[in-house]
Amino acid sequence: MIPVNKPFLPKKEEYISLLNGIWERVWLTNSGPLVEELESQLMTYLKVEHLKIVSSGTVALQIAIKALDLKGEILTTPFSYVATTSSIVWQGCEPIFVDIDSKTLNMNPELIERSITPHTSAILATHVFGNPCDIDAILQIAEDHKLKVIFDAAHCFGSEYRGKALYNYGDISTASFHATKIYQTVEGGALITSDPEIAYRIGLIRNFGHDGPLKFNGVGINGKNSEMHAAMGLCNLKYIDQILSRRKKQCSLYDQLFEDFKAEKQQTLPGAKINHSYYPLIFENEDELLEIQAELVKEEIYTRRYFYPSLSSLNYVKKQRTPVSDDIVTRILCLPLYHDLKEHEQDKIASVMKRTQSKSYFA
Repeated sequence: MIPVNKPFLPKKEEYISLLNGIWERVWLTNSGPLVEELESQLMTYLKVEHLKIVSSGTVALQIAIKALDLKGEILTTPFSYVATTSSIVWQGCEPIFVDIDSKTLNMNPELIERSITPHTSAILATHVFGNPCDIDAILQIAEDHKLKVIFDAAHCFGSEYRGKALYNYGDISTASFHATKIYQTVEGGALITSDPEIAYRIGLIRNFGHDGPLKFNGVGINGKNSEMHAAMGLCNLKYIDQILSRRKKQCSLYDQLFEDFKAEKQQTLPGAKINHSYYPLIFENEDELLEIQAELVKEEIYTRRYFYPSLSSLNYVKKQRTPVSDDIVTRILCLPLYHDLKEHEQDKIASVMKRTQSKSYFA
C-alpha cells in the first residue's frame, strides 16, 4: 500500500531519551523546559522574533483573531482547509471570501479591494501548499485600508519569500505542526509575530489569561502544548534540513515523470522558495480525476482531494460566489508524498496515472 502521507519519525531512542527526562522532572505541561527549548530553537532556525507554541494550528488561528481583537468581517480564501474559515466563525466574525488565482491557487489580490466594506477588520490569507501569497500586494492593500493581516502558514515550514521564512510576514503568521505536516510535533502549532506586544497577548490568551499565578488579564483558553509534543519537535528539528532536501528531490522526480502528462501544476510566486510539502495536480475535468483516482485505489495507492470542497459552500457561511475556487476543487488531486516514499513507488504511481489518461475516453 502507498498512503497519501506518512509522518516522519526520528530515531526511537532519541525520543525516549527526552521522555526519560520528563519522567525525572514530572513536568508534563504549563511551559515546561522542553517547550521553552523548542520555542528558542525554532526562533533561531526560522530567524523570527517571537514564536509561541500552541496545541494546534487551528487554535493558533483562533488565538490570532483574538489577539488582534478582530471584529466584523474578515476577508479570506475559499481554497484552504476548513479550519481557516471555521476559526473566523468560531471567534464570532464573518468570513468574506475573495476568490483565488487559478494558477497560484492563492487569494487573488486583484479582487480584494472590491470586497472591503466599513465592517472589514482584517485579511486572513493562506499560503496554499507552502506557496507564498502575493505578500507585497496584500500588505499594501492592508496598509491603505488600515486592516490587520494574518497569514495562515500551516503548510509553510521551510518555505521562504525574499530570503526570509514566510512566518516573518503579516501582523501574525500561524503554523501547524500536525502529524501530516513536513515538520511535526504529533499535534501542535505556533503563532509568529515581530510585535512584542502582540506576542505578550498571545502568551496570555494561550494560558487562560494568566498574568502571574494569582492574576488574570483578559479572556483566555487552554491553548498550551505538552512536553511530550515538544520532545517530538526537538527530535524532528534535527532532521528538518534532510527532510526538506529529500522532499525537493522527490518532487523533482515527479516533475520528470509527469513531464508529458496532461495536467496543470501550481505556479510559484517570484522570489519564493517553496518547501515541496505537497504535490498537487490539476486535471482537465473532474471525471478524469475520479477515474484516475479509482485506478490508483485498485493498486492500493491513495491520493487526496485537497482541498475539497470550496469553503464558500460550507453550511454555516453566507452564500458567496467563488467560481475559480469552485472549479479548482473539482479538478485538483494531491499525490502521495512523504519522507520514505521510494523512487520505484513514484514510478508506479506515474505509470498507473499515465496508463489511465492514455485511454481513448480522455484522449
